[in-house]
Amino acid sequence: MKNRLMKGTLATLVSLLATNALAATEVTVYTAFETDILAKYKNAFEKENPDVKIKWVRDSTGIMTAKLLAEKNNPRAEVVWGLAGSSMALLKEEGVLKPYSPKGLEDLKPNLNDPQSNQAWFGNDAFFNAICFNEAVAKQLNLPKPQSWEDLTKPVYQGHIAMPNPASSGTGYMQVSAWLQNMGEDQAWNYMKNLDKNIAHYTHSGSKPCVQAGMGEVAIGISMAVRGAKLINQGAPLAVITPKGIGWESEAVGLVKESDAAKRVVDWSVSKSANELYVESYPVVAHKAVTGNVNNYPEVQGAMAEMDFGKMGTERAEVLKTWSQKFDAKSEPKS
Repeated sequence: MKNRLMKGTLATLVSLLATNALAATEVTVYTAFETDILAKYKNAFEKENPDVKIKWVRDSTGIMTAKLLAEKNNPRAEVVWGLAGSSMALLKEEGVLKPYSPKGLEDLKPNLNDPQSNQAWFGNDAFFNAICFNEAVAKQLNLPKPQSWEDLTKPVYQGHIAMPNPASSGTGYMQVSAWLQNMGEDQAWNYMKNLDKNIAHYTHSGSKPCVQAGMGEVAIGISMAVRGAKLINQGAPLAVITPKGIGWESEAVGLVKESDAAKRVVDWSVSKSANELYVESYPVVAHKAVTGNVNNYPEVQGAMAEMDFGKMGTERAEVLKTWSQKFDAKSEPKS
C-alpha cells in the first residue's frame, strides 16, 4: 500500500512537471549579443519567469538586421534584444518594431533610447570600439604603438591589421559611420582607402579582429573594447587603445510581436536585474541606479565620436554599398 502510494505521488509529480513544461510559452528572440553571454541572460530571465522560455536566434548585427528586414511581412522574431541602436532605428522606420513602453522606462537613461516620439526601442548598454594591439607581436615586428586613427595608415602596419566588414558586423559599421560623421564624407572615404592598404583581411564578426590580435594572428584588430578587456583579463598581451573618434552605440531591445510573454521579455530586459548582468561586461548601462567597472576596460570619455543613430539607420544601405564596392575584396569567406 505504501509503495503504491509513493508510486502514485511520483506519478502525480511527474505529470505536474510535464504539464508545467508544456505550459511554458516559448518566445523567439533575435539577438546580436556575444554568444558567451546568452545563457546567462536566458537563465536569469527564466528563473524570474519560469512559465516563459527564451529561444535565441543569434547572428552578427548586419546579418540579423538583414534577416529581420527580409522577414518584415512574415516576422518570425517576437523580440529583438541586443541589437545596435542604428539597426533598431531602421527596423522601426520599416515597421518591424512595434511601439511599446516597457515597465520601468522612467528608470532608464533617455540618451540610450529611441529619441523619437512613439518609442519602439530602449537601450540596454552602450558599447564602444577600440584598437586591440598585441604588444608581444609588435615587439617582435618592431611596430610602434598607434595613438590615432591616422597612425594606422602608416606603411609600417601593412598587412598587420584586421577589421570587421561593416556589411556583416555592427561593430564595423559603427566605426565606418563614426569616420563618415566626424571626418566628413570625402575625407573619411579617402582615409578608408589608405587604411585598406594596411588591412590583412575584413572579418564577419565584430569581436574576431580583437581575438585574432590576442592570438597573435595579426598585430592590430579594430574591434570591440569589451572583447579587448575580456582577453586581457584572460592573460592576452593586449593594449586596448581608444583614439579620439571611436564609434559607439547602444545595444537595445524592441518588440516585434505583441504578446504577453514577449512584453515580459522586453520588460525584464530593461529591469535593474538585467542591468546588473549587463554591467559585468559593459561599464555604461541604461539603468540609472546601476553602475560598475570592468577590469581593464579602456577610458572612453573624451574619445567618443558624435553619433547620429537615426542617420546611421537611414544611410546604412548606401554606405554599405559604397564600402563593399571599394573594399570587399579583402573580406574573409563567409562560413
